[in-house]
Amino acid sequence: METETQKPLIVIGNLNIDIIIGPTTWPDVGTEVFVDQDEVRVGGSAGNTALALQALGHPHLFIGSIGADVFGTVLEQAFAPETCRLVRCPARTTLTVGITHPDSERTFFTTRGHLTHFSADEAVAQLDTVDIAGGTVLLAGAFQTERLMEGYGRLIENAKARGAKIAIDSGWPTEGFTPAARRFLTDLVSASHCVLLNEIEAMHLSETDTLEAAANAIHALQPIGAETVIKCGRSGAIVLDAAGTLHRAPVPEVEVVDTIGAGDVFNAGYLSGRSLGQTSQASLRRAVAIASRAISTQPRRYEIE
Repeated sequence: METETQKPLIVIGNLNIDIIIGPTTWPDVGTEVFVDQDEVRVGGSAGNTALALQALGHPHLFIGSIGADVFGTVLEQAFAPETCRLVRCPARTTLTVGITHPDSERTFFTTRGHLTHFSADEAVAQLDTVDIAGGTVLLAGAFQTERLMEGYGRLIENAKARGAKIAIDSGWPTEGFTPAARRFLTDLVSASHCVLLNEIEAMHLSETDTLEAAANAIHALQPIGAETVIKCGRSGAIVLDAAGTLHRAPVPEVEVVDTIGAGDVFNAGYLSGRSLGQTSQASLRRAVAIASRAISTQPRRYEIE
């Protein structure tokens, strides 16, 4: 059931250009192959989530950065001005080239670009312009935004002091689950009211071998009343709610067209549901339905019945 008052929802993190081509097998060195599909679009975990929220018509604010080139302008024009605060950085826009393969697997190449310039001080300055009391701040794509990640402590302290809760989808650590990455993520989880990870990330972080064990181990690190969400691909998703009850949502039968960014779209579905006052279980079903709709349509559509 939805409440009369919708809670603020803010997304902070990585935004870049995705160049997707394929499908193809990996070519031999020095050879050329032709592919049937290509697309240039908004990318980045936070960018994908914000774009999905915009398509859903769900009020939100996206705080991110763009480069000082034509690609930066392309990204800026993808979002309604009232929904975003984009800092233009003195660097070329970060690009990710994604190669899709016939078995639905993917290979990515990403430039350093503008994402390394975006700082926590810049994010806080933008966050200070809006009322976030009672809302949720999603921090997404931590390991793609090094300077922002270094200042997560200040960003989290600011948001909590102003009455907001923290949600995270950190993504895969650039160097893998090193001791340093594990310490950082453990501290981040301990400050987060809502953790949104995929199954591989969750099991590596928790050092467990089942989803249930991973959810319980991560939940134990979080504040009282927190939620742990694990995205399981074709197996749907699970949530361990504030009371410690585990809920599951299966994936509907759909013809998969493009899975890139599916977890980010899921985040938009889940957090928008919670922002509207839906239960964690209802929000989980909503998120799975929206993500399933997105990955089975071209161009992407997000609406659900």
